[in-house]
Amino acid sequence: MKKYDIIIIGSGAGLNLVGKARQMGMKVALIDDGPLGGTCLNRGCIPTKVMIHPADIIREMQEAENVGIHGKVTKVDFKLIMERTNAIVSKDVKGIERGVANDEGTDFYNTVAKFVGKKVIDVDGKKITAPKILIVSGARPLIPRIKGLEDVGYLTNRNIWQIKQPPKKLLIVGGGYIAVEFAHFFSAIGCDVTILGRNPNLVKSYYFEIGEVLKKKFSKYMKVHTNIEVVEAKIKGGKKVLIGVDRETGKKKAYKGDEILVAAGRRSNADLLKPAESGVKVDRQGWVIVNEFLETNVKDIWAFGDATGKHMFRHTANYESQIVSNAVFHDRKLAVDEHAIPHAVFTYPQIAGVGMSFDDAMNNYKVVGGKYPYLESAMGYAINDKDCFVMVYCDAETRKILGAQAIGPSAAELVQQVCILMNAEDGTYMPLSRTQTIHPAISEVLLKAFANMIPLNFEQEHHDHDHHHGHKHHHGHAHHHGHDHHHGHKHD
Repeated sequence: MKKYDIIIIGSGAGLNLVGKARQMGMKVALIDDGPLGGTCLNRGCIPTKVMIHPADIIREMQEAENVGIHGKVTKVDFKLIMERTNAIVSKDVKGIERGVANDEGTDFYNTVAKFVGKKVIDVDGKKITAPKILIVSGARPLIPRIKGLEDVGYLTNRNIWQIKQPPKKLLIVGGGYIAVEFAHFFSAIGCDVTILGRNPNLVKSYYFEIGEVLKKKFSKYMKVHTNIEVVEAKIKGGKKVLIGVDRETGKKKAYKGDEILVAAGRRSNADLLKPAESGVKVDRQGWVIVNEFLETNVKDIWAFGDATGKHMFRHTANYESQIVSNAVFHDRKLAVDEHAIPHAVFTYPQIAGVGMSFDDAMNNYKVVGGKYPYLESAMGYAINDKDCFVMVYCDAETRKILGAQAIGPSAAELVQQVCILMNAEDGTYMPLSRTQTIHPAISEVLLKAFANMIPLNFEQEHHDHDHHHGHKHHHGHAHHHGHDHHHGHKHD
């Protein structure tokens, strides 16, 4: 049995620890059954954003008629889009492969890791062990139980990168962030797209009105059906057909297309590792259970990233890798801080959020909140989008920001500003009271959301005006003239 100082299962965020381990002089075993780089590089964040950028340009051209500009997309070079998308992935993967291959202190096993003992792992018939093990095995598409689906065939975010031509009619099963990003891309390049979402709202983790706005925007360019349970797939007349049941009425309906994309959620890869053989506990859905230090129930076995199912974002996995790095290499136990995790969905319009959900805030705190439309700021008026907005919500007693969400142009950048505030000083909105905001930048929409906060789940006492002092003071400095000045006072 070959012995290592550390075994790292997963080459996404797990790679962050390989270099550190080697700096410490440790002998490393890196195990991954897929290409090096994990989901983010190979089939997630990076390729989807390279792919989506052309779709954004197409939609911008189409929406420009709102401000008096009329143009036309005359050609979409699908081959070039996919070549550019695959090129960045290939370049980065090859760079990682070279680095691992040239490092004599790292052995890469391109296979599925399977526990056969507490800290013993089988890799293609060979047994290896180490005193410290990191489970960073990621997640894969969750395939719902749909009669006939396997026989009919389907795409997922894993194999969609290999298609040579876009399907004329695409059926998408799912209404979460992966589903809507692919829907945006394929509809923008000219596909007839139908979304079949199981939940009443698109992107259900966001404030309900964000899902409603996205559905309204999407419905201009594609067919969007929510609250539909897909129960069967079949071939009819050379087409792929999905049978969906309306979860409210119980009525069945058939949806016809050339191809099916399943984007109905994610499931942990941990089951492939046979974690029970190591004593590592998983929950009922198969996600690895960890404490606030990212420790499993087995000493010196940590897990982080998508394998735990908590916050499935690469930037969060990178942050978690720092927590684990401190524990493994410096014996420093640090708890994960989850109060200000940012996230975005790169649709058109863009969606983003940070902090706890609106419902969690309302159920656990006395909340003051503000919602402000893009249209009522000068730059928002210039953009001329009538539906987009920013919303913020804070603890009325401490002034701490609990969360923020946005749908509209630059949503990710606006929410990132809130994320920074939540990690600065004492995490309150008070720094805004002394902040100058570039006029007339879109950032003013965010500032006005804070400036117009009101009690949302409690009655404001007349003498309790303290928390409003911050808003009023800031509000007075936020708007000096023109469109912004008028609307700022209108909403006081």
